[in-house]
Amino acid sequence: MSGMNLVRAYGDTTGDGMVQLSFTLPVPAGPRAEAAAAAFAAKMGLDPALVVHAKAMGPDFTFFVVYGRSSVVIDLDEVHVQEREFPLLTTKEINLMVRSRLRRKLVVVGGTVGTDAHTVGLDAILNVKGFAGEKGLEHYRELRVVNLGAQVPAARLVERAAQERADAILVSQVVTQRDAHLHHVQEVATALDEHWPRARRRPVLVVGGPRFDPAKAAEIGADRVFAKGTTPREVASYLVHALVAVQPTAATAGAGR
Repeated sequence: MSGMNLVRAYGDTTGDGMVQLSFTLPVPAGPRAEAAAAAFAAKMGLDPALVVHAKAMGPDFTFFVVYGRSSVVIDLDEVHVQEREFPLLTTKEINLMVRSRLRRKLVVVGGTVGTDAHTVGLDAILNVKGFAGEKGLEHYRELRVVNLGAQVPAARLVERAAQERADAILVSQVVTQRDAHLHHVQEVATALDEHWPRARRRPVLVVGGPRFDPAKAAEIGADRVFAKGTTPREVASYLVHALVAVQPTAATAGAGR
């Protein structure tokens, strides 16, 4: 390592390595629980590990906040992130490209899958009200949006996409217990493979949620993964990049549909 881009956590002074973490242990609140929390944090490498907050979570669990020093050093030269490979277009540019190149409305079907009842992220991208000062995909004249809402079975989502002749499927997942978000997306990907023969172009599968890793889209069967903070314009720009920019004529766009 060159040493020029090495960083440590910042707490009280630059480079002191101090970090704060929170967790819950299945131990009733009390001195023994706090000692267990300190020992747990110490085994994670914090030295010293100071329990600065403890709160009972019912009779059998305790929530902790621990403050301590970590020896971990990160070389920023070894940190890699997925860069956006497509231009961020304006609303006018997106509508113009869809109208002039696809020559029909671009169809998007979205929903949350399985037991996930959270629609805040889905609505932020699809609904007109949008997110972060940007209007959602329903605002774009050349996009037709079908929002199926929450708790949609994977097979039903894919069936509706076929009925609507969708160009893209948007899946939003917030529930992450036992990797439920990954399993549900994989169910959608499997249903897509089963529904669309290899000779036909299937809809683009776009996934979003706070616990997804954009670099691992292929591992879960998605074409694109968007992390938290993604805006509707980013999603719309990607759809143009993936579905419109490479299709010069309406005849090409409709081939195999």
